[in-house]
Amino acid sequence: MAGLQLTELGAFAAVARHRSFTRAAAQVGIALPTMSQTIRSLEDRLGVRLFNRTTRSVALTEAGERLLAEVQPILEGVDQALESVNAFRDKPMGTLRLAVTRPFATMLLAPLVQPFLAQYPAIRLEISVDDTHSDIVIGRFDAGIRVGHRVERDMTILRIADEFRMLAVAAPAYMAGVAWPFLPKDLYALNCIRYRTPWDGSLQPWLFTKGDQQTEAAVEGSLIVNDVDLWLNTILDGVGVGYLPEPIVAPYVARGRLVSLLDDWSHTHYGVFLYHPSRRQPPMPLQVFLRFIETWRKTAAVSRRVV
Repeated sequence: MAGLQLTELGAFAAVARHRSFTRAAAQVGIALPTMSQTIRSLEDRLGVRLFNRTTRSVALTEAGERLLAEVQPILEGVDQALESVNAFRDKPMGTLRLAVTRPFATMLLAPLVQPFLAQYPAIRLEISVDDTHSDIVIGRFDAGIRVGHRVERDMTILRIADEFRMLAVAAPAYMAGVAWPFLPKDLYALNCIRYRTPWDGSLQPWLFTKGDQQTEAAVEGSLIVNDVDLWLNTILDGVGVGYLPEPIVAPYVARGRLVSLLDDWSHTHYGVFLYHPSRRQPPMPLQVFLRFIETWRKTAAVSRRVV
């Protein structure tokens, strides 16, 4: 298979996966006009149309479906063949692509970037902040990082953070002018900032547990957001009460910029996990990153015991 043909087939597979020339071009790392021209050249060479295009959609033709079924195993075989050579190198090399939800990209992953790249300088790390919980296989990511109960069951997982609580918090300035809540139902009288989840568009429920009691607070407010950073900033600015993971708000509570409400009531989420497809051998960059995470977790656990 000539180099140009392999490039064309890789571009074709990318458009077929994403059903979008724009997203495929972004993933492959080429300009949109170049992607369009590459597909047109492939269609001209084969003498058939591979995609039906409209202004709003891209769909495979019957010929395109047949070609994708034949080409996909070949492209995967080429990737695996190139990856197998990595085992003979003194230092692992290649690209590691991670899809990470926003809070954990900042809290968990960012501090690991410099030491990991310092230890493995031949590896190129690509991090995509993704709050939509998109399919990492379709997106051609090696792994993702998200809360455990959001991970698909057919994935191999590695815990990178323990269980955490969801807390109701507010700025002291806001609480100075309102009645302090003693029960979750008291939150209804406060201006609660809601969070609409980017992955399905639903409003996040405010769940609280105390012993064997569990309740969902009926909250209302003047603001709804779908971005965690914006959510946190509006709470810090005194707009109202928010309901966020404890690891995010704990530093602000410690410095007095936020106060925790309903300390006897909270809701615990599963820990945070790195996950990747279990049906194939992880590529070498992912293998070394998994070992790096395990070592980091053990070191962090020892440090906590010493303190």
